Formats: sequence, C-alpha cells, structure tokens
Amino acid sequence: MTNVHQDDNRTVAQLEEEGDIAADYIEELLDICDLDGDIDIDARNGRAYISVNAGDGANLNVLSKSETVSALQELTRLAVQTKTGVFSRLILDIGGSRDARRDELAALVGRAVERLEGGATEAALPPMSSYERKLVHDLVSERGFHSESRGEGAERHTVITRGA
Repeated sequence: MTNVHQDDNRTVAQLEEEGDIAADYIEELLDICDLDGDIDIDARNGRAYISVNAGDGANLNVLSKSETVSALQELTRLAVQTKTGVFSRLILDIGGSRDARRDELAALVGRAVERLEGGATEAALPPMSSYERKLVHDLVSERGFHSESRGEGAERHTVITRGA
C-alpha cells in the first residue's frame, strides 16, 4: 500500500517529474477535446502545480468549472501515481479556475465572519475538498478567527469560531 504522506518530502526534481507526467496527460486530454491551451508547470510547497491557460482562440470555459477541474485533477493524480507509484498531491488550474474558487471561498468566509460578528457562536461551511479547506483555514486565520475541519469523507467541512 502506498503511504499517502510519502510525498511530503519530495524533492523539486521529483515534483518536476510529476509535473511533466501530468502535463503530458493534460496535453493528451486537450488534444482529444480539440482544445488549445498553454501548460505551465511549477513546483512549490511540496506540490506540483499545473496551470492550463487559454491559447489564441482557445475555449477552456468548458473545462474550467470547479467540479470539472476537481475531477480532472483526480484523474491526473491517478495518471501520475500509475507512472510513479507515489500518491500525488498535484494541483490543477484551468483557465484561472483556482483563483476564481479562492475568491468564492473568501466571500463565503466573509459571510461566515459576519454571522459570528452578529452573535453566532460558530459558522459551518459546506463540505469541500481538503485543498479548499486548507484555503479556508488560511483565509480564516488571516481574518483573526479560528477554524477546524469536522466530519468524515465527503461530509468533511470547516467550522469557524471566534477563537480558542
């Protein structure tokens, strides 16, 4: 069984290899879909980041919806894992979808903070991926509040409070 945390100490070279494998997989997908896109690879914070941006005349809107990007990210992670034998934590962005989702999450956190400032003892957010929960935890911390993840599996969500 592959150790899920095995990649926590991955070298930049290993992350770049992961990025190259992922980029090849995404490039094949774009070819199948007859879409054009420029692929950028970056390795930082122990993860490979793959960004697909619109080339001239490209229409990435069909792939840039949050649910679609999440599904493609999981498929890409599986493709990388199949070739490397190591669990992948790569992050896929298509057409700026990750920045758009971060903005949506920031607005969600803002509304939750307003509820807390209005007297609520806690504010629960809907279930989301571990990456999105990490973004939420960072956003909440920036605002001076406390957050924790609760629940299991697909029901795992973030709860925001005034602090411990």
